[in-house]
Amino acid sequence: MPTADPEPPFSARLLSGWGRDIAVAGAFLTRLPLRPAGADAACALALAARAFPLIGLGVGAVAAGGLWLASGLGLHPIGCALIGLALAAALTGALHEDGLADVADGFGGGSDCNAKLKIMRDSRIGAFGVLALIFSVGIRTTVLGGLMGAGLAEATLVCAAVVSRAVLPMMMARMPLARSDGLAAAAGTPNDETAWTALVLGTVGSIVLLGLMSGLIAVASACVTTVAVAWLSRRQIRGYTGDVLGAVQQAVETAVIVAAGATAL
Repeated sequence: MPTADPEPPFSARLLSGWGRDIAVAGAFLTRLPLRPAGADAACALALAARAFPLIGLGVGAVAAGGLWLASGLGLHPIGCALIGLALAAALTGALHEDGLADVADGFGGGSDCNAKLKIMRDSRIGAFGVLALIFSVGIRTTVLGGLMGAGLAEATLVCAAVVSRAVLPMMMARMPLARSDGLAAAAGTPNDETAWTALVLGTVGSIVLLGLMSGLIAVASACVTTVAVAWLSRRQIRGYTGDVLGAVQQAVETAVIVAAGATAL
């Protein structure tokens, strides 16, 4: 009777397949014209989720580069921060901002679970969504502008982009889906190894970019924010959707930037 091939050791799994995973994750999280190979897209994305923080590194680097160039041209710090955030939104197709707005409209306007999910699928934006975007962009812009004087804005922006994507696989692995179709359902469920790899990458990146204490504080704020949004999502719609993942990314990015601003005082 034939036996199944033994599973590769952890070290081999950890070191192999990163090029494929970056392509799959990049195609999912950005507007880049990537064409990852593989027939089972859901399975591929569930495994490729470990590369989410690396996609965040790329997005954050582009955003920080725009902020730095704008600063070199002598623009106001608030304007520089807005340019950085605008570049990140353009690179991702405002995927996460759209999720935040949909979640705010659904959670704020729906009377029950089904009504909330229906509102979240509506492409139109409501008052709650508009306010959520205004507050999110406003807080991040203001804090980043204040960090420019200390020379920390660029590193903080990159760190926030990395960590806010590093927490997503763990949430996908731990929470149930709110519905059986949609973007989150198609993405599949990462295993624990994938989720922890992403979180460790995000933690290491945060420490490298902000230093030991500030980096750990940023990661702690990210974890607390993720748990809070996950708890709210379970109460509101009994699980998560792709929109909720977008809202988590935006909330965590904001929390990391605020934490960096607080520790820089």
